[in-house]
Amino acid sequence: MAVSSANSNLFAEYIGAQGRGVKFSDVPISSAVEFHFICSFAIDYSVATTPPTPTNGEFGIFWDTENLSPDAASAIKQDNSNVKVALSLGGATVNGSDVYFNATSVDSWVNNAVSSLTTIIQEYNLDGIDIDYEKFTDENDTDTFTECIGQLITTLKDNGVISFASIAPFADPPVQSMYQALWQRYSSVIDYANFQFYGFDDNTTVDQYVEYFDEQVSNYPGGNILASFMTDNTTGLISADTGLSACEELKSQDKLFGIFIWSADDSLHEGFTYEIQSQALLAS
Repeated sequence: MAVSSANSNLFAEYIGAQGRGVKFSDVPISSAVEFHFICSFAIDYSVATTPPTPTNGEFGIFWDTENLSPDAASAIKQDNSNVKVALSLGGATVNGSDVYFNATSVDSWVNNAVSSLTTIIQEYNLDGIDIDYEKFTDENDTDTFTECIGQLITTLKDNGVISFASIAPFADPPVQSMYQALWQRYSSVIDYANFQFYGFDDNTTVDQYVEYFDEQVSNYPGGNILASFMTDNTTGLISADTGLSACEELKSQDKLFGIFIWSADDSLHEGFTYEIQSQALLAS
């Protein structure tokens, strides 16, 4: 794991969660950055029931597999030597129902997750995983989450199945307690954090954004924290323009390790303006 946030050139983008037909090849890719696509999502829930039910680490694919297929993943990497493709675990909802981290036991969850994810990762020729669980059946049980996720990442890396792993926390006390506990025990196998800064209010200033960023550097000591924004301009949350301005300020302070955007699905209709600007900033 590379340590401590300082200017670097990592650009990451979530893709495929919303079924809008976006393809890897639609997204502009600068050869001057390290580019990570993050397929959203793989979820350990079954939709054979209503509502969906947890499957204790048996993951299935919930991204747009028609457009983001194994052949498409291989092709975008073959055409761009700086591109890697990952999958994200969890997310907020499945078929309109909340997704919870729910493990029957550490050993059974890890065994199921290693097996099911290895199959998916090898089929899709993927390179990494991202952890984006946002709700938990027991918000006080940080140990189970820590050991399940920590052991999963460690095993997949030791087996040569993945080359990198990231986490995607946000400013919510139960979420932070889970991910900070994970970080404390397993930071050595986590390569960067996709912190969801776009969850802050739309009246957030650039200076406040930088303060929030500095707080996360303290919360995840020694970690590579990515700045972030989203491109769907959700009412009440930080705009893409504010997010990009904050990235420029972080760059000027030598703190911009990288940028991630949620999401390519939202950017498709407006021509990926922010993806182009973000990569240019990272490459400058």
